[in-house]
Amino acid sequence: MDVYKIKGGNRLSGTIKVSGAKNSAVALIPASILANSPVEIHGLPEISDVWTLKSILEQLHGEITFEKDGKMTINPTNMVNIPLLNGNVTKLRASYYMMGAMLGRFKRAAIGLPGGCFLGPRPIDQHIKGFEAMGAKVTNHHGTIYLCADELRGAEIYLDVVSVGATVNIMLAAVLAKGQTVIQNAAKEPEIVDVAAFLTKMGAKIDGAGTSIVYIDGVDELHGTKHSVIPDRIEAGTFMIMAAAVGDGITIENVVPLHVEALTEKMREMGVDVRQGKESIFVPKAENLKAVDVETLVYPGFATDLQQPFTVLLTQAEGCSVITDTIYSERFNHVDELRRMNACVRVEGEAAIVTGPSPLTSASVVASDLRGGAALVIAGLLAEGETEIHDIYHIERGYSSIIEKLQGLGADIRRETIRPETQPDPVRKSPIQHGHEKNTAYDFMLVPGQVGPSCLSNNYMDGSGSGHRA
Repeated sequence: MDVYKIKGGNRLSGTIKVSGAKNSAVALIPASILANSPVEIHGLPEISDVWTLKSILEQLHGEITFEKDGKMTINPTNMVNIPLLNGNVTKLRASYYMMGAMLGRFKRAAIGLPGGCFLGPRPIDQHIKGFEAMGAKVTNHHGTIYLCADELRGAEIYLDVVSVGATVNIMLAAVLAKGQTVIQNAAKEPEIVDVAAFLTKMGAKIDGAGTSIVYIDGVDELHGTKHSVIPDRIEAGTFMIMAAAVGDGITIENVVPLHVEALTEKMREMGVDVRQGKESIFVPKAENLKAVDVETLVYPGFATDLQQPFTVLLTQAEGCSVITDTIYSERFNHVDELRRMNACVRVEGEAAIVTGPSPLTSASVVASDLRGGAALVIAGLLAEGETEIHDIYHIERGYSSIIEKLQGLGADIRRETIRPETQPDPVRKSPIQHGHEKNTAYDFMLVPGQVGPSCLSNNYMDGSGSGHRA
C-alpha cells in the first residue's frame, strides 16, 4: 500500500500552479459523448477520476488520447451503447453524468450506482426527476439504474434542492431533446457555466447558466469543438489555506479570484492579508490568526469542499471557532484523525467546534475522503515529526501532482510503499472501503416492483445500442 510521509515544520514559499477544475473535467468528458465528431479538451487535471472516465469512454468504443499536458482528444463517432453495470462506474461519484449523456445520445442507458467519497446520504432523486419529466422511464434493478425513452421532450423542471450534479445531468440530456427545457432553482457554480460553454461551442443552445434559471433549446445534433477547462477553485482554496498555515509567502497561479471570494473574505477576517491579482493570489506569512465562525453554503457561499482543509487552519487560530456544514452534515470524518494529531476539535451535530491554537504532532492517519485527505496533508505539513497518511487514493482523485507541487515549495513529502501489516487498525479505514457507499451513500429508491431489463430489448443488452422499449 502506498502512503504519504510528511516531515512537518518546514516553512514553504514560492509559486504553485492550480490545475484544471476536477468538477468541470468529470462532466466535460461524459458530455463529449453527445458530439458527432472529435472534441479536444485542454488543461485537464491528471487525476485518477479523469483516467477512470477515459476508461469508461473506451468501454463504449470511444477513441481517446490523453497527453501529458492535460490535452484529451475524444472521438465519439463510433461509440456504442454498452451497459455500464460495475467496475469503473463504481469508482467515482461523477459517473452519474454518463446517465444524462448516454440518455441524450442513445435514448437509453444502464448505469451502475456511482461510487466516490462517503459523505453521508447524497440522493440522485433530482436527476431522476428531471429525466422523467423529459419522458424517460427510469427503473432500478439490483443496484443498476435503467433509463429508456422513445423520445426526450423539453420540460419545466423545478429542483427541490439546489444540486450541481442534477443541473448538469439534466442539461446533458436536454441539449438533444425536442423543444425547450427550463431548469428552475438551478445550481450556479462556475463548473456549470464551464460545461454550458463547452456544450454551446458544440452547437447547443443554452441560456442562463450561472443563474437560478437555465434555458435549453434542443437541437438536432452537436459537433466537435476545442475547449479549455477553468481553474480548479477547490484546489486553489486548498493551497490558499495551506499558505496561511505554513507559508512564508506563496503565490498561487491560474486562479479566478472571484471563484474563491468567500474563502478570501474569511481568511482576511482571520487576519490573513490575501492579495488578489488578475489570475493569481498571493498569501503572505500569516501570524496571530483570529478565530472565526464559518457556514458552508451553495455557491457563491463558502464551499463545503473547503470545510475540511479550513478546519486545520482554525486549529492554529486564537480562540474558539465553529464551522457548520449545511451541505454534508456528515463531512467530519477527518476530525478524529486531527484529534490524533493533538487538535482540539469536537463535532456537535452539523458543526465542528475548534479551539486553538493547538501545536499539532505527527501520527499515522487515514484519509477518509478526498478533501479530508487534503486536510491531513496540511496538518502533516504543520505537525512536529513525521506524519504517515494512508488511503491516499482518495487524495489522488482530485489533486494532480500534489507531491511535486508541494516539493516545489520546499515541503518534505514523499510517496512510499509499505507492507500491509504496518497499516493502521482496520476499524479506522474509511467507510467507503467497507462498502457503506453501496448501502447508504445515495439514499435512492424507486417504486417497488419496477425492474430494469423489462424496458430494454435483447439488442440493447448485447451492447448494440439499437434496442427499443419492450
